[in-house]
Amino acid sequence: MVQELSLQTKPLDVPSAVIQRRSIKSFKPDPISPELLKQLVELTVAAPSSYNIQDWRIILVQDDEQKAALSAAAWNQKQIVEAPVTFVFAADATAGEQDLTPIYEQGLATGAWTEGTVNYFKTAIPQHQAGLGDKRREYAIKDAVIAATHLVLAAESLGLSTCFMNGWIEEKVKEVIGAADNPDIAIALLVPVGYAAESRRDPGRLPFAHNVFVDKVGNPYEG
Repeated sequence: MVQELSLQTKPLDVPSAVIQRRSIKSFKPDPISPELLKQLVELTVAAPSSYNIQDWRIILVQDDEQKAALSAAAWNQKQIVEAPVTFVFAADATAGEQDLTPIYEQGLATGAWTEGTVNYFKTAIPQHQAGLGDKRREYAIKDAVIAATHLVLAAESLGLSTCFMNGWIEEKVKEVIGAADNPDIAIALLVPVGYAAESRRDPGRLPFAHNVFVDKVGNPYEG
């Protein structure tokens, strides 16, 4: 359960957080309190995932040496070193093939799932995973990216700033997080989190008609 907020300012509502959020590249050295960090994690893992298998693997990089190594794996981008914590969103392509008993038991305990649902999932999930084949990695990354989106909006709402990072060398990031020898782990995103040391600048968005369509590509949505 998400803990009650204990902040000096009222959290932003979701639409406000969406509109306000920008990628921040410079962070203050101010730490994030353990209580606030826990709340961010709770809101992040509240994200949906395929069959609720929660196939993301989230690593909170906070140690100075670890941050320096992670920055080096991302072409020395400074926001990783400056931010008090960087969330590494990894994805486990084999999550659906592992023991899902804890997930089934929790679903039953909350009343969200019936015995019939759990029995269905016990057959459907292995079939789904087998059917995905080489796309298991892609599907796991999608789930991790959804969780990362939860993080950045939650952080914005709670007075923090973030930066989606897709510029890094996967093999080196995996070394930093201790997954170099696991071929089933993929890196989805890096997200530094902290207090902004720069203003939020809005570069604007194209008109809907440029890239939003109705029914088929080429039939622009005018709004």
